[in-house]
Amino acid sequence: MGRLLKFRYIFCFLILIGCGETKPEKSPEGGPEQQPDPAEQVAVSEKTILFFGDSLTAGLGLDPNLAFPALIQQRLDSLGYAYSVVNAGLSGETTASGRNRLDWVLRQEVEIFVLELGANDGLRGIPLSETRKNLEEMILLVRNKYPGAEIVLTGMQLPPNMGPEYTVEFRKMFPELAQKHQVLLIPFLLDGVGGIPELNQEDGIHPTAKGHQIVARNVWEVLEPAIEIKQDTGP
Repeated sequence: MGRLLKFRYIFCFLILIGCGETKPEKSPEGGPEQQPDPAEQVAVSEKTILFFGDSLTAGLGLDPNLAFPALIQQRLDSLGYAYSVVNAGLSGETTASGRNRLDWVLRQEVEIFVLELGANDGLRGIPLSETRKNLEEMILLVRNKYPGAEIVLTGMQLPPNMGPEYTVEFRKMFPELAQKHQVLLIPFLLDGVGGIPELNQEDGIHPTAKGHQIVARNVWEVLEPAIEIKQDTGP
């Protein structure tokens, strides 16, 4: 099962970075088109949940199969949901670099888009007006390209050393954006993990494998109702 999960996980990512649609190949003799592989047909029939974020999504310091997007894939599989998870996390990503990368990533159609960016902005003290603008532009870009997609925004909090005013405004930014654009909100992605030494790696920032299990539960609480809505409403 672990080997199969890893294959599916990598396979979905390869779809993401593909260079467009591939036309069916014909036989060397110019005969009928080759029949698609059944495994490919299953993959095409599945809908995509795209996790777009930074090192938290990428699972920095861990095997990718232990990061929370992979754990979400395991949960989907166990419940029989026909969804494939794509982990588009990139360590060091800010909202500005994410905005620049998003057009390319969205070449693959998505059913549910999970936006997990902003932490690196906050840790670098980037003006909140800039972070807010970038997040807003990414939400609108996804909505314009795939109007039927469900968008999930992950809330984040900062350590107190960033200053009380900046820290409070940063925390408030995510629910305000979620309300303004009517997207789903995970109030605090690292709830139950952030600031707990035994659930974080030595840097005190990135969750351990056990920490990612808790993060996956935080995500699932919001993601499952979105999936149920999609199941009821259909394409």
